[in-house]
Amino acid sequence: MERHAQSILVVDFGAQYAQLIARRVREAHVYSEIVPRDISAEEVRQKAPTGIILSGGPASVYAADAYEIDPSIVGMGIPILGICYGHQVLAHAAGGVVSQTGGGEYGKTQLTVTDSSSILFQGLPADQEVWMSHGDAVTGVPPGFRCVAETAGAPVAAMENRDARLYGVQFHPEVGHTPRGFDVIKHFLYEVCDAQPTWTHHSIIESSIDEIRAQVGGGQVVCGLSGGVDSSVAAALVQRAVGDQLTCIFVDHGLMRLGEGEQVEETFRRNFPTNLIHIKAEDRFLAKLKGVTDPEEKRKAIGETFIRVFEEVAKDLSDAKFLVQGTLYPDVIESGTKDAAKIKSHHNVGGLPDDMQFELVEPLRDLFKDEVRAVGEELGLPEEIVQRQPFPGPGLGVRIIGEVTKERLDILRAADAIVLEEIKRAGLYHNVWQSFGVLPAIRTVGVQGDGRTYAYPLILRAVTSDDAMTADWARLPYEVLERISSRVINEVAGINRVAYDISSKPPATIEWE
Repeated sequence: MERHAQSILVVDFGAQYAQLIARRVREAHVYSEIVPRDISAEEVRQKAPTGIILSGGPASVYAADAYEIDPSIVGMGIPILGICYGHQVLAHAAGGVVSQTGGGEYGKTQLTVTDSSSILFQGLPADQEVWMSHGDAVTGVPPGFRCVAETAGAPVAAMENRDARLYGVQFHPEVGHTPRGFDVIKHFLYEVCDAQPTWTHHSIIESSIDEIRAQVGGGQVVCGLSGGVDSSVAAALVQRAVGDQLTCIFVDHGLMRLGEGEQVEETFRRNFPTNLIHIKAEDRFLAKLKGVTDPEEKRKAIGETFIRVFEEVAKDLSDAKFLVQGTLYPDVIESGTKDAAKIKSHHNVGGLPDDMQFELVEPLRDLFKDEVRAVGEELGLPEEIVQRQPFPGPGLGVRIIGEVTKERLDILRAADAIVLEEIKRAGLYHNVWQSFGVLPAIRTVGVQGDGRTYAYPLILRAVTSDDAMTADWARLPYEVLERISSRVINEVAGINRVAYDISSKPPATIEWE
């Protein structure tokens, strides 16, 4: 990533908000890169960043296994902004005092700016609302620093050392619950780091194309195309980079929605000037999933089968060595990184077999979904692709809770089609992030036609989100819920009950598996 003239390193201390910080920096049109907490001063020097942001984290700076930063980094003269735990790490490393106050602050908190000359808060109200999540607090500023803001539970809620260009805030400026937080981040970027807003979607495309060409050279490339926005944008980027060296492979694993296989092929051939091979492999995937109920095992079985199909096709394409995937950052972080616990393995990350023969090409690996959509628009992809709701690579295989069978797939396909039809009919398709049905492999008692039934329930799930890292359940109108329920129960044999999932992420996830 050193190709960028300006970059901000976000040091990840184990908080899932680390990528949200990076995203906010990018929204200010400055390139950002996530780096591990144990990055050395020499590695930082090689990257030559314009600035460094230390993320929040779950630990205490006084814990035996506390995450720390190489102290040499603090003295390198590179501007640093510490956020929450990063604020405490910076204070601790620079000789300040961090205390266990016995209280802590969580959620909305009133902050008072105590120094009107503060660079971080210039032009902002003296009293403002911020989002806090901390137990320990900085109670004594390090030498050379001054306190510029306070709250009831954080006597040093923000601190600055202008000469050393070191800054810290106890609150989270990266979250939407801190209304003026983005201004604080921009002040650090523009005023402290002297960064310029030159990183745009156009520059993402240009740099991605350069990277792809450098990696692939004259080799043959295959792309696992699903028809969703991620794989489509990845395919468009690679096609623009290497032209007819690319062959797209659409594997219809039989786990797709009603009529989706034909729709994907038609849309692709209409919009992509490159080769497409359509493989129908429902029987093969169902055989691999027979008897499998554990969700992690499902994802691994599906991911491995995808790779085996790609490998077989690649042998007929001059033995292609490169595989393009539409992997996004949320896929990576939820599959587990060094400083983030595994939530679930994504079939294209944690589900890949160890003996895979391909070298992966993942031009979207560091991007969020909304960034990918913007890149897709810049590439000229049609709205039907760019604005399509996310659909998991394992498809309905992870929306059936329990063993995946042909009967359950057919039932869920029919019910899910009604869900999407009614969401679109209500004009809500682009207002929600995802809307779909989940079929748990249990039976419930019902009454239909004066007779007792014993059939499956359908769980309706609809959420709003910006990036899939957090999500809230969608407040669908009652009349829409009523139409979905009535139609599903009356039109889909095998379902006698519909329930609506009203949990947010966290603590739940968007998908059920």
